[in-house]
Amino acid sequence: MESATATARPAVSAAPSRIWSWLRRNGFKIYAGFALAYVLIPIGVIAVFSFADASQNRDHLAFAINNGFTLKYWEHAFAVPDLNDALLTSFRLAALATLISTVIGTMMALALVRHRFWGRRASNLLLVLPMATPEIVMGASLLSLFLIYGISLGFTSLLIAHIMFCISFVVVVVRSRLIGFDRSVEDAAADLGATPLETFRYVTLPLLRPGILAAALLAFALSVDDFIVSDFNKGTTETFPIYVFGAHLRGIPVQVNVLATMLFALTVTAICVVLWQQRRAERMASVRPEQEV
Repeated sequence: MESATATARPAVSAAPSRIWSWLRRNGFKIYAGFALAYVLIPIGVIAVFSFADASQNRDHLAFAINNGFTLKYWEHAFAVPDLNDALLTSFRLAALATLISTVIGTMMALALVRHRFWGRRASNLLLVLPMATPEIVMGASLLSLFLIYGISLGFTSLLIAHIMFCISFVVVVVRSRLIGFDRSVEDAAADLGATPLETFRYVTLPLLRPGILAAALLAFALSVDDFIVSDFNKGTTETFPIYVFGAHLRGIPVQVNVLATMLFALTVTAICVVLWQQRRAERMASVRPEQEV
């Protein structure tokens, strides 16, 4: 009887140590899971509300789920003309800001990483300032600048403002890709007779493409999502975030949740494509010619 009790005690005492060991191995994964859930749960709520029948209680969507689920808002996702105009304006603005900021930011990243010139360190510091500056300060400063130089507020002022704060993010993303870039591939292309332009087009640009795409997606997302800077410099132009902010005073249409869910799905798809391109570029960059014995 005593021997059975003695053998049972080590098993009981070993249980907490096994639990502690399991927590040490999986603690970071659990923490990451909770953090990811914290970020994604609000998006999931928006997706659920896009199927909620809010015909009886449009102003309080939290109670609309009790009325059941419906697909009528997805079937008529573009039934609000003002919302459609604001969304198209945001897309047009984000597309132009992304294109211009990506071109300028990529060239700036190449200059900062590959060339030495006076003021290079100061330029690296100044590029971080727009990312660290509060948006309300940036929006008010841009408004003052436009008023001083007599630039009328509207789509043009919004485009200038969005390009300004998107460039910094593009430079940071592309520069991080350039820092780990293997220059020996370019040297090999030059040894084989390629001109600098051909080397850039057929060697450098394909290897930089994942970083450039990631920077462009980030710039596009920042432009579509921006509210504070846009609100200061919008004039009579209305973007998607500005429309949603104005609509919440009188009741947000359910179509806003539908379009937000569509945008999220589109963003996730684009990120998956970029990750696939990045892995493909890493595999291409890791290929080395076999050395002859």
